Amino acid sequence: MARDNKINLPSSGAGLTSYYGEQKSLIQFKPSLVIVFVIIIIIIEVFLHTQGLKVLGII
Repeated sequence: MARDNKINLPSSGAGLTSYYGEQKSLIQFKPSLVIVFVIIIIIIEVFLHTQGLKVLGII
């Protein structure tokens, strides 16, 4: 009798997808190396923003 009132909910497997079967990239970077590159680019951007015109001889 209790089974007659049973509610069926949708299965909850959202977000649990495996992508290991896909191709791997030939170029792989460690996350720490990417962070170092980003920091270097930020330093270059700040330097060029503050001193770039003098370095390029525009001023």
